[in-house]
Amino acid sequence: MADIGALPLTVLSEQFAKLPGIGMKSAQRLAYHVVEMPEEEVRAFAQAILDAKRRIHTCRICRNFTENEICRFCEDAKRDHGTVCVVETPKDITAFERTKEYKGVYHVLHGLISPIDGIGPDKLTIKDLLARVNSGDVEEVIMATNPTVEGEATAMYISKLLKPLGVKVTRLAFGLPIGGILEYADEITLFKALENRSEI
Repeated sequence: MADIGALPLTVLSEQFAKLPGIGMKSAQRLAYHVVEMPEEEVRAFAQAILDAKRRIHTCRICRNFTENEICRFCEDAKRDHGTVCVVETPKDITAFERTKEYKGVYHVLHGLISPIDGIGPDKLTIKDLLARVNSGDVEEVIMATNPTVEGEATAMYISKLLKPLGVKVTRLAFGLPIGGILEYADEITLFKALENRSEI
């Protein structure tokens, strides 16, 4: 085995290990791979990371990731702006778009209420969602948080805030398994969950 004591290799492994789902063994494999790559590929890889960090920010309407002031979903006049699908992360939008069936727009919370992790409602984009609904254009809000304890608690909290505003609040049908993660759901499961959503 190569010299794992080489400090730059160790530091690089530790950086990879900070990524979600990457254990130390995988991080070491990635670090070795990077060291063996041609320098121009390493520069391109590093530049892609820097570009993504510098150029991507959140849409001022839905808080999805975008390069522009407004994301492509919010600026698309063909989409149904009266229906807002509330998701936990931008990755969840990708899952819904794979179904090719949802024609509304989105709102990204960037997390879930989790007191044990110190995440309260004020750390999410709930105020932005309420402002959108108060604008009067929204007719239905679909709560599409993951069917976990935190996802359910967040959905119920937001629905209680929305009900007095006279908007229809629905929840995805439980074609999704309890404890499941949206980004791993297949297209048919997500489509059925959308199709069979119920009011809460």
